[in-house]
Amino acid sequence: MDNRLIAGNWVEEPALTRRTIAIALAGGYAVAAYSADADPITTDTEGLVTETVEIQAADRKIPGFLARPAAKGKHPVVFVNTEVFGVHEWIKDICRRLAKAGYVALAPDFFVRAGDPSKTSDFKVVSEIVKATPGDQVTSDTAAALKFLAAQPYANTRKMGVTGFCWGGGATWLCCERFPEFKAGVAWYGPLEANGYPRTPPIELVKDLKCPVLGLYGGLDKNITAKHVDDMRAALKAAGKNDEIIVYPNADHGFLADYRSSYNAEAAKDGWAKMLAFFKAHGVA
Repeated sequence: MDNRLIAGNWVEEPALTRRTIAIALAGGYAVAAYSADADPITTDTEGLVTETVEIQAADRKIPGFLARPAAKGKHPVVFVNTEVFGVHEWIKDICRRLAKAGYVALAPDFFVRAGDPSKTSDFKVVSEIVKATPGDQVTSDTAAALKFLAAQPYANTRKMGVTGFCWGGGATWLCCERFPEFKAGVAWYGPLEANGYPRTPPIELVKDLKCPVLGLYGGLDKNITAKHVDDMRAALKAAGKNDEIIVYPNADHGFLADYRSSYNAEAAKDGWAKMLAFFKAHGVA
């Protein structure tokens, strides 16, 4: 198993076989990162409403996966920023897990204009899709998705948080720096400094943070290093921010992703609990 740098993120390059690719495609998981010995968590839909929705963006409609409690009333919201692999089955399951916890969870497909990175085993193609998705476009699409959520009778956007993974972890920091609608953010192993993305690195905008952020990182991450974390902590302190970054010493990049070989069950369980507690502590519940 080798590691490959994809648009600034180290991800596993599995020994892909026809069988592995077939299993990944059949399950709807990202082919390029699916582990042959993976046993992904599957969350049922009992008590939930799940659907693909259309979000009116500035230039076109974009799809998004939405999961929410079936119970009547307005529910708090968690906006979900995907990995570089887009809205594949693991991201959908994350939305279902959040819905089981009482949230309306929406994951927009930011990469739809450039392609579907979940369907390819070619890391170069994944990288090209991500790099063809500029930061300004993602910011505009995020604004459109927030407008969509604000119009839904089941969504309480006055109690709204944001989370994301890998590429989406960086997007989560940026959401909290740009959108006052969010009350709290939880960024899972998201890039902090410049890394080849066509967007501003989060460390440059810490003074603009509009809500508390919890960063969850792996001590074995080969791309988001201890220095990057230390630099971010220093930037936060200099800006007078009290955001928290937790590093799991024995976890690698992608430690929550149970379909990948980097999955770390202990760190994933603890991080998930800390995320839910963080949202609750900051009024997203």
